Amino acid sequence: MVDRASVPAEANGKAMTAERPEAIRNVVLVGPSGSGKTTLVEALALTAGALNRAGRVEDGTSVSDYDEIEHRQHRSVQLSVVPVPWAGIKINLLDTPGYADFVGELRAGLRAADAALFVVNAAEAAETVGGATHVLWQECARLGMPRAIVLTHLDTAPEDFDQVVATCRAVLGADSPESMLPLHLPVLGERGGDGRRPVGGLIDLLADRTVDYSGGERQVSADPAAANGARERLIEGVIAESEDETLMERYLGGEEIDSATLVSDLERAVARGSFHPLLLAAPAPEGARQGLGTVELLELIAGGFPTPTEHPAPATHTADGAAAPALACDPAGPLAAEVIRTMSDPYVGRVSLVRVFSGTLRADETVHVCGHGADRPEADHDIDERVGAVSVPFGKQQRPLGQGIAGDIVCVTKLGHAETGDTVSAKAAPLLIEPWSMPDPLLPVAIQAHSKADEDKLSQGLTRLVAEDPSVRLEQNTHTHQMVLWCLGEAHREVALERLRARYGVQVDVVEHRVALRETFAGKASGRGRHVKQSGGHGQYAICEIEVEPLPGGSGIEFVDKVVGGAVPRQFIPSVEKGVRAQAARGLVAGNPLVDIRITLFDGKAHSVDSSDSAFQTAGALALREAAAAARINLLEPIAEVAVEISDDYVGPVMSDLSARRARVLGTEPADAGRTTVRAEVPELELARYAIDLRSLSHGTGRFARSYVRHDPMPAHLSDSLRAVAD
Repeated sequence: MVDRASVPAEANGKAMTAERPEAIRNVVLVGPSGSGKTTLVEALALTAGALNRAGRVEDGTSVSDYDEIEHRQHRSVQLSVVPVPWAGIKINLLDTPGYADFVGELRAGLRAADAALFVVNAAEAAETVGGATHVLWQECARLGMPRAIVLTHLDTAPEDFDQVVATCRAVLGADSPESMLPLHLPVLGERGGDGRRPVGGLIDLLADRTVDYSGGERQVSADPAAANGARERLIEGVIAESEDETLMERYLGGEEIDSATLVSDLERAVARGSFHPLLLAAPAPEGARQGLGTVELLELIAGGFPTPTEHPAPATHTADGAAAPALACDPAGPLAAEVIRTMSDPYVGRVSLVRVFSGTLRADETVHVCGHGADRPEADHDIDERVGAVSVPFGKQQRPLGQGIAGDIVCVTKLGHAETGDTVSAKAAPLLIEPWSMPDPLLPVAIQAHSKADEDKLSQGLTRLVAEDPSVRLEQNTHTHQMVLWCLGEAHREVALERLRARYGVQVDVVEHRVALRETFAGKASGRGRHVKQSGGHGQYAICEIEVEPLPGGSGIEFVDKVVGGAVPRQFIPSVEKGVRAQAARGLVAGNPLVDIRITLFDGKAHSVDSSDSAFQTAGALALREAAAAARINLLEPIAEVAVEISDDYVGPVMSDLSARRARVLGTEPADAGRTTVRAEVPELELARYAIDLRSLSHGTGRFARSYVRHDPMPAHLSDSLRAVAD
């Protein structure tokens, strides 16, 4: 964190390269929508010289420009990587969507990164830093990922800076007050017409100086600044994390600890993940290059965040399923890389964004591609493919690179079978990297092709959509005969449908999602099927009499032959069974399959000439329909067991909401600190929008899992309304 008055700039259009993993930093930006992540990325790129003073690359686009959908919806919907140079270090900034529907992109960013920047809107810290942000903070803690907090929106920030820091510390869950401290204090400018005082500079607590940004360029004053005890608290917090056990004793004894020692201890504590500094940042004024705090933030990333060699790689398996040795971040080691995002380019086809964990990925070499998942387009595939070009992503541009070394993030073309989450390894020594955890998409969207032309392109479009976004699940429901896209929320659904239309040229219509209901007999009933036609020549003659009785749930359909005396010839008894089973599959009331019954054939009549297999099939179906007319038919609805994990603050509202959904609450149990899991059995008809409603009810902190349990009789008033619609 040495001060640099001049910023190393790199010419636009030139690919940023790193010769060794130690010269790379992979940093993911995490935060809710509106916190300013993308703006911060552009400000850092401008300060580092990766952009011109207009904040653009040479083709006039922004580094965040990639997907037209993002422009139309005015929000980030996918992971993007922006590499910037600083002090001989290549910093890969991974900008993630802040909206909860795109958490799949966020998790991909977490997998590719070695450290995280949590971006918090200082003007609305209490409202935005909680909820889902707290959950992500805890997840990073479980992964052992170093974290820092960046406060943005400083033009409208509250003047009580200590309260903002206290809010971050309390809501994110710092291990102790000393583990989360600001490195800088804001210097407030003149009060504007709206009554607010924007931040015009910083007090650098460790260096004990003031940095003025009010004039548009960074000006450093060596004069000590009044810090109201904040400097002493920071020094004590840094010394408490120092590996030098004598340092605290020397400090308390009155010794002045030099700035270089403090900075070195701070950077080691940040890299270990035991200290989480708070920084301030704002974009540069128009025409200026340096935004407030951007130099300080780049210095922290370059000096205090871990290199790829310090962050453990994910576990791997060999081709036969055996555990492979732990990967080392060594360019000379065995090749092991992972596809963290898949894109489609109209000119070059499929483009794979790849994090290289080991070895070196070179252009034009043959590699092995393999992946997981029975519901993926290329399920459990193993194939050798030739790598096309290797490049550096930068907005819409792909800057030629030639190779990607261990620790770097690069783009690769021509891997036609590679999907998000797949492993790219050496042809001679295939490996499979354990996939990262993905949220289960729980919002169903039933679709159908808009026209015959769309129907011809639908299969290919859906295959490409699911390959790019593993948080979308495609289901061909065999019971309802619907094509269902399972998404994470309404915004995720809109983006998926828009991609089908705009990117793959497929127009689809959204139709009502149908839940797979079933039917059964409420009591015993008898039916007689008579199929007799005599119209000259060979006729049709079949009569059968059956009795139907209900069975326990899950029994299926049982057919019993109790015919005596040859009333129905033996060769036609299977025909009766085939007829009643076919009718049961078609349903009797609302077109739902009939289940959990015993059908007993006890009598009938046949003709020596006119009886046939088809006649007795028809008679069996008629007998079952007559029995249904004389009995009460129950509609059965699927019941799911759900496990809802929420913050303790929302247990009451969630349980009340479940009760309103006809749920049977099974109990509660503690989950992580401050969280509870509620288990309940809920009719699936009540879960169609639960993914959306739970998010609203729990302020983004809730998640749930579901699994099918059984079918239960539907309440009479609901089944009667469905019968009326069917009629």
